Amino acid sequence: MVIIEDTRQQKGKHEIKHGYFKKNGVSVLRSKLPFGDYALPPTIAVDTKENMSEIAGNMCGTTKEHIRFREECKKARDAGCKLVILIENTDGIKCVNDVFKWENPRADFSRTACTGERLARTMLTMSERYGVAFEFCTPSESASRIMEILNNGI
Repeated sequence: MVIIEDTRQQKGKHEIKHGYFKKNGVSVLRSKLPFGDYALPPTIAVDTKENMSEIAGNMCGTTKEHIRFREECKKARDAGCKLVILIENTDGIKCVNDVFKWENPRADFSRTACTGERLARTMLTMSERYGVAFEFCTPSESASRIMEILNNGI
């Protein structure tokens, strides 16, 4: 189990609680909470991406960026949270299968630019391993899609 501890809880003053949590397999993440000292993580979260190039950079860019993105997916999975990556785009991409045909505009400048096929395969792997979902919409649909996902769980 993972719980959130408010960052305003003074470090070192709650060692008895922390010892109990550790002994009972409870991981504690520290984050500012709007109220209370301890909370359970949300059951669903949406991470928005500005466009296809941003998600390509997160998943197929530098090793450091890929590791950061992967760790975020693992943390959500381990907390029992469904992570939805909502990718805004004007490329007409509506599902992961469409990504296979995506042409990276950086391919004109870099031989190592991520291809649509590589990006789609990476998305499928991340989805399988970490339970992350990839959704697509236009920028104008983004706000309503976020609310739909949060209210209905996708």
